[in-house]
Amino acid sequence: MIAPAKLRTLLMAALTGMLAANAPMLWENGPAFATSAEISADLQADPAPCAAAAAADDADRIVAVCGTLIDHAKTTKPDRVKALVARAGAYDRKDMQDSAIGDYDAALRLDPTLADVFNSRGELWRRKGDRRRALADFAAAIKLDPDHPTARENHKSLARQLERLGALLAVYGKPGFNCATTRLAVEKAICASPELTNLDREINAVNAKVVREAAKGGPRAGRALQGEQDDFVSRRHAGFGRPGYDLGNEMRKRLDQLLAAESR
Repeated sequence: MIAPAKLRTLLMAALTGMLAANAPMLWENGPAFATSAEISADLQADPAPCAAAAAADDADRIVAVCGTLIDHAKTTKPDRVKALVARAGAYDRKDMQDSAIGDYDAALRLDPTLADVFNSRGELWRRKGDRRRALADFAAAIKLDPDHPTARENHKSLARQLERLGALLAVYGKPGFNCATTRLAVEKAICASPELTNLDREINAVNAKVVREAAKGGPRAGRALQGEQDDFVSRRHAGFGRPGYDLGNEMRKRLDQLLAAESR
């Protein structure tokens, strides 16, 4: 008969041997444990850095960190929308209008109920000279929020501008120069672009009205305003073709100045 103490020793030795022999099988077939990379992959993206950059109004930081959040596969839809709107605003402040419009487009595809975003995109379209799209966005914002004060004012003022321009262009629809005979490179560029041709026509139409109205108060006032237009044309001729000169942008700025003068 084997003593109890010796029996326990023999059983422990046998058990140890069995565990050692089956260790590879237990390692291969035992319960799986997630790696740190797998755990990280399941975590949702952290919106805090994007929110902090937006709160600090740091455009460069917003573009960087909110861009990371937008591209993260685990970003929730509400966080992605907020990040897109924040980055669009940053792009706008950096004068990157097309990129801003692209982000507003993406945000509205995710959530088409955002009146503020429709209004903001409309303001960008207006600054780019696309009044048709701007008016449609302002109308969409008002449809979503009938009491939206900014969208209502934007829609009202733009509708009035379009109405006035339509009436003016019927009378003053001729371009400010003859495309068939011009030899100036800047005027040839305007003639080659329907958008720039329309801008030139609008500029000349509104300028003619502004000068005429000013002249009612005295010839000097009319001549002063016409002098401003002549200065613009001179700057346009001198600046065209130089590095950094944006002809369309300068023409839109001039039209906005004239429209502001007309509405006073």
